[in-house]
Amino acid sequence: MSALLQPADLPPPRPFLKWAGGKTQLVPHIVKRFPKRFGRYHEPFIGGGAVFFAIAPSRAVLSDINADLISAYCTIRDDVDSLIAELGSHQATEEHFYQVRSQQAANLTAAQSAARTIFLNRTCFNGLYRVNKRGQFNVPFGRYANPKICNAENLYAVANALQGVDIRHESVFDIGRRVRRGDLVYFDPPYDPVSSTASFTSYAQGGFGTKEQEQLADLFGRFAHRGVNVVLSNSDTPMIRELYRDFQIDQIWARRAINSRADRRGPVTEVLVWAGPDIPDL
Repeated sequence: MSALLQPADLPPPRPFLKWAGGKTQLVPHIVKRFPKRFGRYHEPFIGGGAVFFAIAPSRAVLSDINADLISAYCTIRDDVDSLIAELGSHQATEEHFYQVRSQQAANLTAAQSAARTIFLNRTCFNGLYRVNKRGQFNVPFGRYANPKICNAENLYAVANALQGVDIRHESVFDIGRRVRRGDLVYFDPPYDPVSSTASFTSYAQGGFGTKEQEQLADLFGRFAHRGVNVVLSNSDTPMIRELYRDFQIDQIWARRAINSRADRRGPVTEVLVWAGPDIPDL
């Protein structure tokens, strides 16, 4: 981290990416179900990281199957100065956007790859992260008036929050062996679509469909029965309510702005599912 900015001088960290289904607005509802004391914190669908940044746990494992996302987190933690320098070379023009989008992350340095991820996220349509069947980012240019590509102050705050954090590129279904009784796991998977046209599950090659939702519900149940504190967010659909019918479910309202039709944007109901020995009974 730069010698010019030390932890005492930094603001609270905020998500450095725009993320479909981000939890910034719902953090108060989510964290009220978190225990006051727990072992290690696990968030295997880290996304924008709003919940992690809000609670800043002393021991944490963050993971995701999205390789570009995890690379960005690792680079911010380990080499934020190089990342900020790379971001300075980007410009929010359509021509530059498609040049950058066509690049292959494997041909870039870690800092270049992370800068590419952040730049595309800040300038693409609606801040979506979507890939095709070959795993290639395919969201079009967003046409913003003056997008802020590099928020150096927040990147330094994020880097500080990530010091000592274990960050892993892996599937959610690989985390079982390291989770212990008394730990806290927060699941924020790609949501079960509320309609055939409202699916945003293609955040990584292979997607996250009904089969994966069922496997996740099974993992949630196994953790709960082992004495792990588990909290999960998802859409309020019949399938999700059926999968988690044996656990406590809260209905919450969220404002979602991503829909192909403007008249279908606005408040929607979501669910918060929770179980565990240390979860407060409000």
